[in-house]
Amino acid sequence: MKDRSRRLPDEAEIAEINARHLIGTPLKPADLLFVFGTRENVGRRVDEACRLWREGFFCWSIVSGGVTPGSEFSECEIIKAAMAAGGIPAERILEEHRATNTGENVIFSLPVIEAALGLKNIRSVICLGNSWTARRYPMTLHRHWPEVEKMLVTVDGFDAPRTLWHTDPVFRALVLVEWDKIEPYKAKGFIAEWPA
Repeated sequence: MKDRSRRLPDEAEIAEINARHLIGTPLKPADLLFVFGTRENVGRRVDEACRLWREGFFCWSIVSGGVTPGSEFSECEIIKAAMAAGGIPAERILEEHRATNTGENVIFSLPVIEAALGLKNIRSVICLGNSWTARRYPMTLHRHWPEVEKMLVTVDGFDAPRTLWHTDPVFRALVLVEWDKIEPYKAKGFIAEWPA
């Protein structure tokens, strides 16, 4: 895939990305919060998970993420410990420690969820991850678990408002890399169209 992340998008592409990719969804209480592992903005992701817990938006959560270069701990270990320190009961946080990408987050987490809770008992999921990856989280989940209702919450550490992502060179590059993955990933069957 050619790297086009340094391009300056025109107004039409900016509008399309804002409307179709950098989305959020209305939130309602869900059965499960799916926390996608990261090395970026861990504190913000944990803070958001803890806020969602305090406000009654989920009963269970799963944190998925393996060991990344330079760390002896998995993303799951780091994030789960911080979530528990923030007030989410550790016994309500399921763990997946092998995933190295978004597809693996989902593929490796589904058996964990099945064993602990039963997939048929989960009717709704809130996906929590980076803003620039945005709808690719629920699109990946939808590819492997189409039956469940999906909602999306994202976080980032940029000063630029999300709708002005294109004004920050780093934010812009991250968004464009992710946006450019959508169609090739759909063609390869890695993700499924969401929302329908």
